[in-house]
Amino acid sequence: MSVFTPLSAGQAAAWLENYALGTFESIEGIAEGVQNSNFFLETSCGHYVLTIFEQPSGEQIDFHMRLLSHLAARGIPCPAPIANRHNQFLGRVAGKPAAIVRRLPGRSERSPNLAQCAAVGAMLAELHLAARSSPGQMPHQRDAAWCAQVAARVAPCLADEDAGLLHDEVQHQLHHRPSGLPRGVIHADLFRDNVLFEVDRVSGLLDFYFAGVDDLLFDLAVTVNDWCSLGSGELDGERTDTLLAAYDRGRPLQPGERAAWPTLLRAAALRFWVSRLHDRHLPRPGDLVLQRDPDVYRSILQAHRSSDTRYASDVAVVPQVGLS
Repeated sequence: MSVFTPLSAGQAAAWLENYALGTFESIEGIAEGVQNSNFFLETSCGHYVLTIFEQPSGEQIDFHMRLLSHLAARGIPCPAPIANRHNQFLGRVAGKPAAIVRRLPGRSERSPNLAQCAAVGAMLAELHLAARSSPGQMPHQRDAAWCAQVAARVAPCLADEDAGLLHDEVQHQLHHRPSGLPRGVIHADLFRDNVLFEVDRVSGLLDFYFAGVDDLLFDLAVTVNDWCSLGSGELDGERTDTLLAAYDRGRPLQPGERAAWPTLLRAAALRFWVSRLHDRHLPRPGDLVLQRDPDVYRSILQAHRSSDTRYASDVAVVPQVGLS
């Protein structure tokens, strides 16, 4: 969540008249994330988040709004969109599509404990199950093909070693990522700053705007890479085991998913290394835009590649971290 499109108090107050949410009090830009412009919005009726959509198509935004509404109705603590006076979730402000959602309670945890890792694993399984019946489907927009396209654009900006690593991993994913894994709507960005807690209970899941249909295991790998990686890029075994065990209790992993785990960990690391490289070398203009360090995911990818190599000589052995 960032601010690419500044919004004045006057603009926000005028737009708020389309909603039955009381009178305008204040608005503040949120300086996190990299996709849309987001603001904390305070009115006489409560606390909200206003999102201006910067890049997605109308079809994508409609899918996201319906998904959030569907999940919220099934008990997933996500920011359900609020309909305006015309019973529509979407409007336009500053010439762009925008929506208001309720601001959820709690806070994110930069150093989650084991109970919180278990809670997020269990909640991700609940989300995957609840999303099975969501209306409409849309492919995940940042899949292996997207990674290949963006990698080609950023490669000329990189040192030879990084460009070679990027090319090699893209080719590995394009040719060796397993097919036939369970698929469904995934969050695709369940980082620590997108989960809110009240003590050890998950009170909010945020930022669904990368959501789409992909391998469910990919979503789990995205989550583990952020929640369980050490500074070296390697996984913390205890946190990983705890998160995966909680997920597995909610949606048991299939044998094919267990075998595919090393490759999907690499795929998830590649996706965020590529996007962070793009944001660093080919950034969009914006105010309060947060750029995240791509070297973090370079290290995570290298650690997974090294771990994967140790098992490559024996196809009967599958890495057991988190999957025993």
